[in-house]
Amino acid sequence: MTKKEQEQTTDIIPVIAETKDIKSLIYVVHGQQVMMDSDLAMLYQVDTKVFNQAVSRNIKRFPENFRFQLTKEEFDALRSQVATSNGRGGRRYRPYMFTEQGIAMLSGVLRSDVAIQVSIRIMNTFVEMRRFIANNALLFEKVSDIELKQLEYQKSTDEKFDKVFKYIEDRAESEQKIFFDGQIYDAFSLITSIIQKAQKEIILIDGYVDIDTLNILAKKNAGVDVKIYTYASAQLTNRDAVNFNAQYPTLTVKKTQVFHDRFIILDRNTVYHIGASIKDAGKKCFGISKMDDPGLVAELLKRLKTV
Repeated sequence: MTKKEQEQTTDIIPVIAETKDIKSLIYVVHGQQVMMDSDLAMLYQVDTKVFNQAVSRNIKRFPENFRFQLTKEEFDALRSQVATSNGRGGRRYRPYMFTEQGIAMLSGVLRSDVAIQVSIRIMNTFVEMRRFIANNALLFEKVSDIELKQLEYQKSTDEKFDKVFKYIEDRAESEQKIFFDGQIYDAFSLITSIIQKAQKEIILIDGYVDIDTLNILAKKNAGVDVKIYTYASAQLTNRDAVNFNAQYPTLTVKKTQVFHDRFIILDRNTVYHIGASIKDAGKKCFGISKMDDPGLVAELLKRLKTV
């Protein structure tokens, strides 16, 4: 390797791409998110040949689940997308694809502060996309196979993921969300948006209500009544309820051991099942599901009359 090539791998200072730009360079191959060697070389502002040479010199760091070469069939299927999106469709060899683990390893191979920053930006994009897909899993299942294939092939342009995002924006909200450890703000935002849909009444069934729960319920619309059904052991005092009613009337609290799961009922016609007490939302992995069966809603309301 020449001195000039060595300088290319260590001294180039690239312009770190925005997240939206990185998303357009991520493909799904073998059921996992990957990036192409030429796209990665572009982000690091290194020639593709020099980039792959640097990897080859450290090949023990890149097992098959970190880096793999496309088969001829896979390359043929991807060739038109590559040619359209970045003008590098005339390459003579099958490209190498890097998984998230392989990209993390690149920061050590290229040995520069900028390489570390680029790798972190890429990995953050991978995480963001995983969460996006998980949070909209139910909606993706409802999209027809033809529509999904069309969206997949349209990823070859700058509209790759914009098409997916627009598709979701044009349809009704997802009926199911999954939150992972640490997504406290995201979970809080969704639960708040659910609470703010109520026009007349919110019924919360949650065995572990406390002052943090009231802080979330305080985001309700003015004039909306709140009824809470919780365990006798819940850490919510009469003083807490009085203070809440002084500013956000009207709150009623009933103690019961009848329910195990958590539910939010809006205006006696919409029910959400919640996998965790709303005071703990986002602290651990949990899900929120909208229950569309009118019969289940009626049964819940009927059971509440006996409490």
